[in-house]
Amino acid sequence: MRESRQAHTNKILRQGSSMNRGIQRKLIAFLSLPAIVGLGALAACTPPEPVRLGFIGGLSGRVAYLGAAARNGFQLAVEQANAAGGINGRQIEMLVKDDGQDPAKARQAAEALVAAGVVAIIGPVTSAMAEPVLAAATAGGTPVVSPTVTTSALTGKDDLFLRVTEDTRGYSDLAANHHFRKTGLRRVAMVFDTRNRAYTEDWVQGFRQSFTALGGEVVAEVPFESGDMPNHPALVRELLAGKPDGLVFVSSAIDAARFAQAARDAGSRQTLIGVEWAATERFIELGGKAVDGVYLTQFFDRQSAAPEFRSMRQAYEARFKATPGFASVGAYDATSAVLQALAQKGNGTLKQALLEKGPFKGSQQPVQFDRFGDARRQVFITVIRDGQFVVE
Repeated sequence: MRESRQAHTNKILRQGSSMNRGIQRKLIAFLSLPAIVGLGALAACTPPEPVRLGFIGGLSGRVAYLGAAARNGFQLAVEQANAAGGINGRQIEMLVKDDGQDPAKARQAAEALVAAGVVAIIGPVTSAMAEPVLAAATAGGTPVVSPTVTTSALTGKDDLFLRVTEDTRGYSDLAANHHFRKTGLRRVAMVFDTRNRAYTEDWVQGFRQSFTALGGEVVAEVPFESGDMPNHPALVRELLAGKPDGLVFVSSAIDAARFAQAARDAGSRQTLIGVEWAATERFIELGGKAVDGVYLTQFFDRQSAAPEFRSMRQAYEARFKATPGFASVGAYDATSAVLQALAQKGNGTLKQALLEKGPFKGSQQPVQFDRFGDARRQVFITVIRDGQFVVE
């Protein structure tokens, strides 16, 4: 049966409409191609997400000079890495937090860094802050690599805490042996700061064990609280009451300098001994002539001719207009080790890379972690002569 003229017309229109839609689809696809290519090119040109690296240290309060020095070492290592192209083409973003030498604030700072997605935390600077920082970092699975924390309470533990220096016993044992065998001391009196108890009590105990095992005697162990405006002359008189031939100040640079001044003012002829915590340029600045002849333990030699150290020192002095101290060197080495491990880690974790890919290049000594994240590093006895640290 022949279809009507109207039906035939409608059929032709439907076929045309279908053909038009096909043409339209092809046209749209063709016109969209440059846009898709453009978006791909734009994505290719967009820089990759930065690698976020955190720092925690005491940037306020009495020992802010130490935290600032560590932050500077951290910053220098990151800036140099970024100038060299970053980590596998990704720039490093620095996130810096102040722990205020307060455990609660330290934990909050670590939690904030973990929440920000840092790959690791460089710090803290003092042993008293290590436990709260590590607790928060562990909850987030974030490694903590300290430049200066030495408490032996964290030695030999399979956790997320690593450090680039010897633990406290490496320093206290060296000091005890040196002063018994070479300086000839037999009776010492010690004063220690309870605000950094995790470090100072550990140091006192280690020194006592080594010194008495050699035949020496510790005639006094006097605690003090650095935050309470201690009476340094009165504490020195208490130390001298036991007639020691050596005085040991287990404290920061500020208090150690005041103890040395009080001892000199009292006419003391005893050998004066400080610890690595005090071994900073700040100690010499505050103590002046009173600290000439004071012995201190530390993990680097300021007169080193090592090319890496000379290069680091020149860059640091140009950048910060100051001489790098032990906190600066420790933070520089800790940061450098983390960045080198990140570049080599592949599909493994950062902790695995830190433990397995070393030794890492350091400013004076290579950084090598054992299976617990503890480092073995040469330590030195230094003495201040004419305002300079001189290795014995």
